[in-house]
Amino acid sequence: MSSQLHLPHGDLDIPAFLPDATLGVVRSLDSADLERCGTQALVMNTFHLMQRPGSSTVQALGGLHRMSGWPHPIVTDSGGFQAYSLIRQNPKNGSLNNQGIIFRPEGSDRKLQLTPEKTIQLQVSYGSDIVICLDDCTNAEDPIDTQKESVTRTIAWARRCKEAYTRLIEQKEYADGQRPLLFGVVQGGSIREERIRCADALLEIGFDGYGYGGWPIDNQGNLLTDIVGYTREIIPSEYPMHALGIGHPPSIVACTQIGYRLFDSAMPTRDARHARLYTFNSDPALRRELSDDWFAYVYISDDKHIKDNRPISPWCDCLCCTRYSLGYLHHLYKINDSAFFRLATIHNLRFMAMLMAKLNATT
Repeated sequence: MSSQLHLPHGDLDIPAFLPDATLGVVRSLDSADLERCGTQALVMNTFHLMQRPGSSTVQALGGLHRMSGWPHPIVTDSGGFQAYSLIRQNPKNGSLNNQGIIFRPEGSDRKLQLTPEKTIQLQVSYGSDIVICLDDCTNAEDPIDTQKESVTRTIAWARRCKEAYTRLIEQKEYADGQRPLLFGVVQGGSIREERIRCADALLEIGFDGYGYGGWPIDNQGNLLTDIVGYTREIIPSEYPMHALGIGHPPSIVACTQIGYRLFDSAMPTRDARHARLYTFNSDPALRRELSDDWFAYVYISDDKHIKDNRPISPWCDCLCCTRYSLGYLHHLYKINDSAFFRLATIHNLRFMAMLMAKLNATT
């Protein structure tokens, strides 16, 4: 059955999907919208927030919860994935070394450095409920030398993160149940020996939970089921694991079945803004399990929806489905009205909340 993570800003039922609110906002929605969708927690990004609006501004506005009007749990990603997506893919954006990440903010000539110590300091100062260690993210297809270097660096950075975290926690003297949790990230690409080396070292250092690290899909866009599953196997089951960056609904179902309990991705909200909406193929309340052909897309831009009076889904209770038709949403999309982005995002996030409730009832 489902369980809970006890966090400073409330208990989190797991399995749980956390929308990406990268810069402190889920685009087109406010906190009340998110609550009505059934969203339990958000993921925000240290790498981006330290640039916009800037760490001093976040702190001046009372931390992430007060700034964003979101009183529920927040997970802050460290910036390790951005080093992969922005720097490994384009060295002009910055560089990695054993000390940390050096990057150039977009449109600026200045350089910023993100070290393991700094990312922990920032995340704790932001008021995060789950703090994630800085890691050196790779693609599963990267060569073995790259994977070995990544694991060695990830372990060293995790040790420094734990030391910095321990110092801060001791200084702040948190009351019982009020300290943020600290998660380490398991790297190693598709090489099992490197995954074991990373996991063993992180377990020895000791964390509250762990994350799957690295790009989780292959070059054809398929979930790397074998290595994702193997990474879960080598972490003892009593520790919660976060499938970082995994948000495709069928992939969440597959990962839940092998023991992952936290998920985050920009995919559901980005798909919504690009007119790709999610739906169950039959009433989820009547399904004992999610198998076979349970999931489908509705492409709202298709002309077949022009005069369709039906909702996106007859089984969805979101604002979009209870008040508006496919035809009206098609119209809003075609005229590029901002109402479409809000309604479509509400629908996809309500779908994700309903999916996680179903998985909570069956795992």
